[in-house]
Amino acid sequence: MRRIVVVGASAAGLAAAETLRREGYDGTLTLVGDEPLAPYDRPPLSKRVLAGEWGPGRLDLRTPDDLAGLDLDLRLGVPATGLRLADTEVDLGDGSSVPYDGLIIATGVRPRRLPGADGHVLRTLDDAMRLRDRLAPGRRLIVVGAGFLGAEAAVARRLGCEVTLLEPAPVPLAHAVGARVGEMLTDAHRERGVDLRCGVTVTEVTGHGVRLADGELVEADEVLTAVGSLPTTDWLGDSGLTVGDGVVCDEYCGAARNVYAAGDVARWFNPLFGRSMRIEHRTNAAEQGMAAARNLLRPEARKPFAPVPYFWSDQYDMKIQAYGYLRGHDEVAVVEGDMAERRFVAVYRTGDRVSGALAVGVPPRQLRRWRQAIATGVRWREAVQIDAVAN
Repeated sequence: MRRIVVVGASAAGLAAAETLRREGYDGTLTLVGDEPLAPYDRPPLSKRVLAGEWGPGRLDLRTPDDLAGLDLDLRLGVPATGLRLADTEVDLGDGSSVPYDGLIIATGVRPRRLPGADGHVLRTLDDAMRLRDRLAPGRRLIVVGAGFLGAEAAVARRLGCEVTLLEPAPVPLAHAVGARVGEMLTDAHRERGVDLRCGVTVTEVTGHGVRLADGELVEADEVLTAVGSLPTTDWLGDSGLTVGDGVVCDEYCGAARNVYAAGDVARWFNPLFGRSMRIEHRTNAAEQGMAAARNLLRPEARKPFAPVPYFWSDQYDMKIQAYGYLRGHDEVAVVEGDMAERRFVAVYRTGDRVSGALAVGVPPRQLRRWRQAIATGVRWREAVQIDAVAN
């Protein structure tokens, strides 16, 4: 294997490239990225960058010298436009093509958009800088979608903006973290003066705000759409790969012979949970990039990628951390602390096992034992006391 191509100059793509070199691969290594920038970190975009605390230079994942040490064939600012499996070539937007013996797909996701006028989204550095320049005390901002990204964008409230948060669900994030945790987040927004409206559907972005399904026009100076993401797989339409809410992979992150996927774009079978999943979290991107690289480089020693997913989020003065796969849970119980005080650990049940744990306002060490319980498949009744406060 003398030619490996990594499509996606992302956290996952960079982790894959570094792992290949670290594991001894010395052939041609091409890294393709649709943005003209070297790989940078995205989570701070909706936190530090939007708040004006960080400039663009703080986001670089590696220094220029570090990248030079990888001896990469860098193709930045050139999107991949097609994949020809039979010819083992990737077609690029500049009309060229790159041959490969091994391929890692790490193209991430793109934001969902709403019909109508162009509003803001928050995925790239340009997106964050454009929105930051428009936020100032007294400005009116509508955020459509009260998920973790939409809620983090309420940093605008700290900047003195008037923020309206529109959410179609009755309780924000209830499908992911449970109704009680969602209600706690609801209270946090409203206490800080955010106009949070649940159970409303936005049908259109206008030049002066948004229009709701009932015809009401909600006015604002700026509109940020945070209603989820779509895997960047459009360039794979005629490739022959199986695509369905991501590049469909096996437990090794393999999508085809010598073709692997990693990061937000990968939908793989996680044997720890016995289900197919796609995870849009920074930690998973790096870990999966490393796993895909190792499995590509040494197919005779492939190992299933079976992580306990981890994510964190800052919501105002609350630090939220979670392990596991919380979606589709059957029950959640508070096992430490008090949700009313916003210092607690909640544990999630799916079937008869512990499938997730979420903590707010507590040290990371208080969550580690629950990570171990998830990783080892501990049964619910063995782990959670009967008198725990359950939802």
